Amino acid sequence: QVQLVESGGGLVQPGGSLRLSCAASGFTLDYYAIGWFRQAPGKEREGVSCVSSNDGNTYYADSVKGRFTISRDNAKSTVYLQMISLKPEDTAVYYCAADPLRRCTSDFGRLYKYPYWGQGTQVTVSS
Repeated sequence: QVQLVESGGGLVQPGGSLRLSCAASGFTLDYYAIGWFRQAPGKEREGVSCVSSNDGNTYYADSVKGRFTISRDNAKSTVYLQMISLKPEDTAVYYCAADPLRRCTSDFGRLYKYPYWGQGTQVTVSS
């Protein structure tokens, strides 16, 4: 069955780095745009970044531009989110999700676009 599994979360000090991975199985990753989302306690889930399936086009939330980089390796059926210069406000559960429309657009953060979701990985930024 379709499955997305996130990994790579953990506890990191402010200014530190983490790389999250999103491993896909049960479907061909090449045909999907992949989005990363996060949800902090008491807050709504928000779009962080998206990478298109074909041309690698990417989008980022303003809050993470210049600090986060999304990439994909279709041969490994994996999408990555490299996070640097982490801040306490980056603390959240991070989710990846698959969009069958292949190409990311400026409204990539709309949850309804993604029928497939992972279970999430916790990222905590604290000293």
